[in-house]
Formats: sequence, C-alpha cells, structure tokens
Amino acid sequence: VYIINDLCDKERDQIHPHKSKRPIPSGEISSETAIKIILVLLLTSVLTNYFVSGFDSISWLLLGIYFVQNILYSVKLKQIPILDIVIISAGFIIRVFYGSCIFDIELSKWMYLTVLVASFYLGFSKRRKELEMVKSDSTRNVLNFYNYDFLDKNMYVCSALTIIFYSLWCIDNSSATDINKELLIWTVPLVILICIMYNYSIEKSQKDDIVDILFENKTLLALIVIYGFIMIGIIYWP
Repeated sequence: VYIINDLCDKERDQIHPHKSKRPIPSGEISSETAIKIILVLLLTSVLTNYFVSGFDSISWLLLGIYFVQNILYSVKLKQIPILDIVIISAGFIIRVFYGSCIFDIELSKWMYLTVLVASFYLGFSKRRKELEMVKSDSTRNVLNFYNYDFLDKNMYVCSALTIIFYSLWCIDNSSATDINKELLIWTVPLVILICIMYNYSIEKSQKDDIVDILFENKTLLALIVIYGFIMIGIIYWP
C-alpha cells in the first residue's frame, strides 16, 4: 500500500524538495518494477495470512478492509481534510485488531483507546509539520484546508489523551492478565518523557517526514528502545 501511494503521488512528489529523492519519483525504481514488487508483496501477504489464520473470516476481512481503505486513501481520500487523518488512524487500529485476531488475544478497551488517540496524535503532528515546512504545498492539496493553530491544538489534546489512556491501561487488572501488571504503572513516566521528546522534535526539526524526525533524534530513539526492553522484561519475566 505504501508503494501504491508513492505511485499515485509520483508526479507531485517529483516537484517536492524532499520527496523527490524517494526511489519512485527519483526514477531509481521504475513504475513497472514497483508494480511487480506490489504483486509479490500482495501474494506474500495473502499466503502469510493463510498460514497464520487459515480461513478465519475476521482476519481476511480486516486484511481486505486495510487494503481497500489504503487504495481509496492513495487515490482520493488523502485530499479530504480530517478524513485523511481518520484513515491514517484507522490503519493503526486495524493492525491492532488484526494482531488480536490471529493471536486470539482479547484487546483491552484501554489499549484500543490508547492506539486510537496515539494514531490521531501522529496524524495531526504529521500534517502540522508539513504545513509548517511548506506553507502552500501544491503536492498535498489537503494542507490548504488546515491551519497551524487547529493542528497544533488537536495534536496536543491527543498527546494528553494518549498518556491518560495508556495510564488507565497500566492500572486495569483485566488488561494485564498473566503479566507483572503491578509493574506496568512504572512505565508511565517513560511514556510521558517519550511524548515530550517527540513534541520537542516536532518543534525543532527542519524535516517534514515523521520517520526522518524520529531517526534524527537519537535520544528519542534511545528512550523508545529502553521502553521496549522494559516492556519485554515485564511481560516475560518469570
């Protein structure tokens, strides 16, 4: 779906100062080669889903919805304000439900809400940074419908809600069965620090791509890695 998105944006990305360096708009990978890669990855996705879930209807439905919504997003929906961010957020939610489905793990309501607002947080911050870097971006028409204050306010509202819902997940006994649930609450300060550091990166970075911003801040990367190791320790410690 990311390759399809780049193919749809090829001509617009070719006139973008940063996106023009990507493999498809730069010509490093031809459209024909990209299509072949899409077909290989699509087949791989289908086979992988079959091996991990067989004929489970829910997993196939989620996979289909994810694929279709991203096609619609690439073709048209990305140009519709608010709906573009909703689609981005829906993609994260579908991934979480898909993982819950194939591993047969009940999804906590607090984790669902955490992922929901966190994905909105990322979506608003992405549009905010794009708008800040390019005041009138002809390669992304949807930016013409947004303004900085609107995106800024909603970004920080979602940031606060992410921390609140994550904290509620940590103290919800039903969402932490079979793990050292009493230790989860001690990860909240680290999550707050990660959000603060991410906000700092958004404010200071001169790049408009979230991935580039993430890898640019080594401290933020280190905090995420530390959080990952701590969570692995909490979940799998005997």
